Amino acid sequence: MTTTHNPGDVGETEKTRTAKRRFLAKLTAATVGGMFIDGYILGIVGNAIGAVNDELGMSLFMEGLTGAAALIGIFFGGPLGGWLADKLGRKPMFTLDLALFIIGSVLQFFVDSAWQLFFVRLLMGVAIGAEYSVGWPLLAEFAPARLRGRLMSLSEVFWYVGFMLASAVAYVLVAVFSVDWRIVLGTSTVPAVILFVVRFGLPESPRWLMNQGRVEEAHRIAHTYLEEPEDALDPGDGRPRRGALGMLFSRDYWRATTFISVFWFCAVAPYFAIATFAASVLADYGLRDGLVGALGVNGLALLGVLVSLLLIDRIGRRKLTIPQQWVAAVVLVVIGSWPGAPAGVVLVCFLVFAFANAMCTALTGVYPGEIFPTEIRGVGTGFATAFSRIGAGVGTFLLPWSMHNLGAGPTMLIAAGVCVVGAVVSQVLAPETMGRPLSETSAPHRP
Repeated sequence: MTTTHNPGDVGETEKTRTAKRRFLAKLTAATVGGMFIDGYILGIVGNAIGAVNDELGMSLFMEGLTGAAALIGIFFGGPLGGWLADKLGRKPMFTLDLALFIIGSVLQFFVDSAWQLFFVRLLMGVAIGAEYSVGWPLLAEFAPARLRGRLMSLSEVFWYVGFMLASAVAYVLVAVFSVDWRIVLGTSTVPAVILFVVRFGLPESPRWLMNQGRVEEAHRIAHTYLEEPEDALDPGDGRPRRGALGMLFSRDYWRATTFISVFWFCAVAPYFAIATFAASVLADYGLRDGLVGALGVNGLALLGVLVSLLLIDRIGRRKLTIPQQWVAAVVLVVIGSWPGAPAGVVLVCFLVFAFANAMCTALTGVYPGEIFPTEIRGVGTGFATAFSRIGAGVGTFLLPWSMHNLGAGPTMLIAAGVCVVGAVVSQVLAPETMGRPLSETSAPHRP
């Protein structure tokens, strides 16, 4: 018996594959765009705060509070947004969090007091925190296993791009053209509106739908958009699975929660401290042009994330997570224990730190979506996000105090100790998830 093939069927199959690739590209752009605006709002305020202070006459406390407002908002917005995404769905929250951000961004044009600016930036931070808890789970649930690492680590690339672009925009608008600081801060509205338009028409996650018992809808979306629909349609025991915050600390998932929370905290705490004050820190070590060194630190960080993006689906997660933290710790020990080190040696050590730290930081955008199951993927990501913002806030607030009261050497040794803690926890708890379907990577783990 012979089998005939209809050429139209082959054409339709290729058309479907092309449509799936285009959808995945759109979803990736819609997700990484959220990380871009996160980096943007954090980068823009650091370079515009001087102009804000000149007009509003803020105290040092208020200046620091305003600069940290978005971080504080992320701390609350991450768990809340993740909980809502697990309860209400990824799709509605993916739109609502960005709408909230746009409202806050537009309000920046009209603030006339320090407290107003603080609360507006806090609102924007809440929206960004929710973005972490919705965007990463959604992309993880649509991305094929063979590409998941690269697509999700792309978010970190765009965070750095947003941070560095904002720094450049703020410098040009404030220093060169003397543009009002409200307009400078409000420039975040432009990428947010563009991103809002891109998100129109995106479907709900079929994994979330299956978890809610909406089987028919899940099948339709999975076969329309997913390269690997079968994994997303695993029915389990056939009953909807309800998640709760307490599951993060259960016997099945406490290892995953501990790993990603501590790893993320220890990755961002020293980076936020050193990168935020890179120019002044380098100047303290005798580098006359601290600004050039600061740009180098951030540039090497971007390069480090790019290297991880290229390697993550080739050599695995653990090889990009653990060694880099030890390298970062070693170079900080060199800086901290060698008070008379030549300026060139110090600069090279800071550049090595930035590169190694960024390589492992790229994994903070990958692991949360992979190691938590669908019913707590949002709240798990949100909890880890909130914990990481504690690290970012502690690093940013304590570094100036520590440099002044303890000195540069002890401060760098403390930062090295933080890296060591992250490395040890990762060595013990970090899983290898490369190339594996989410149904496996998020399965309960009991030693």
